[in-house]
Amino acid sequence: MVYKNFKDEVKLSRLGMGNMRLPVRMGEEGEEINYEAAKAIINNAIKAGVNYFDTAYIYHGGESEVFLGKALKDYPRDSYYVADKFNYQANPDYREQFAQQLERLQMDRIDFYLLHGVQDYFVSEILDCGCISYFDQMKKTGKIRYFGFSFHGTAEALKKMLAVYNWDFVQIQLNYYDWLYEEAKALYEILDAAEIPVMVMEPVHGGMLADLGPKANEILKNAEPENSIASWAMRWVKSLSRVQVILSGMSDVRQLEDNIATISRENNINAEEEALIVKAAFIVRSNTAVACTKCRYCMPNCPMGLNIPYLLSQYNDAKISGIWRLGNLESVVGDKLPSACVACGSCASHCPQSFDIPMYMAELSEMMLQL
Repeated sequence: MVYKNFKDEVKLSRLGMGNMRLPVRMGEEGEEINYEAAKAIINNAIKAGVNYFDTAYIYHGGESEVFLGKALKDYPRDSYYVADKFNYQANPDYREQFAQQLERLQMDRIDFYLLHGVQDYFVSEILDCGCISYFDQMKKTGKIRYFGFSFHGTAEALKKMLAVYNWDFVQIQLNYYDWLYEEAKALYEILDAAEIPVMVMEPVHGGMLADLGPKANEILKNAEPENSIASWAMRWVKSLSRVQVILSGMSDVRQLEDNIATISRENNINAEEEALIVKAAFIVRSNTAVACTKCRYCMPNCPMGLNIPYLLSQYNDAKISGIWRLGNLESVVGDKLPSACVACGSCASHCPQSFDIPMYMAELSEMMLQL
């Protein structure tokens, strides 16, 4: 494993493990974390040298924190670093939420603590609620070692956040697709100028950059037949000098092994490879209707309980390959189809990408009538 100096002689593995997309199975009360499969990933990650593990209050309905705490009990506390997050929208009582997180993790401190998923529309609430002062106090008492925030917003809002506190790090969604077509480049350049370490989420854009489609895949495979499509995305992010840790939500050991092999090699993207990435990304942009990362932030408040990321993936498949692909939705019960959407807008207000989800649900419903 390759490591990079952080602060106070802390060395962090370049690859970090995200715990938002752990393997699951059906239990007595519905979907649950497959503890044995998820623990195998943790064990293999630690064996390979990964020492940064990221979770959050809302991941897997709160069970991600519980799982991670149990899984790491087998290892010395000073051998790894845990990142966790305060989610203002889930529970604005920051004192209560922080205490609950320590209890779930069964730990007396959290190494890297973040304000979770800050977006433009609630920046002012975050700044005014008192949480920053409270978590700063927790840092002074040793319950938090480093304090930062994860961000899904505009450059203007990022500058507003940077002005109020001396942040230890910032986490942003960063990948070559968002660099070319979204605001990732501007956000990174602001953090680089401020000399703030960058933690990266969604380096493979929620899996989208692991399979670009036949035409775009061919461009990259012709250049590197032996390497995965996802490895190009990981290499691209690794090439940025301000990047500290690259988080990957690995749901099986195979993904872990591929990421470790990619991170461990001296294989930064060169100019010729950059040109190939731009060409492939253009094809993806032309074909992908909604660049959903499957973060699932849209789902908890949906009054109809729709699996929105799944429905959007079916929408994309239909746009790329034809309406016939919507036959996959025949297995979905009627009250979970896109036609059940009541267009309340709750999903869109929680979407980090600001997608007009009700509009896509309405269009998907119309497309299904053509089957």
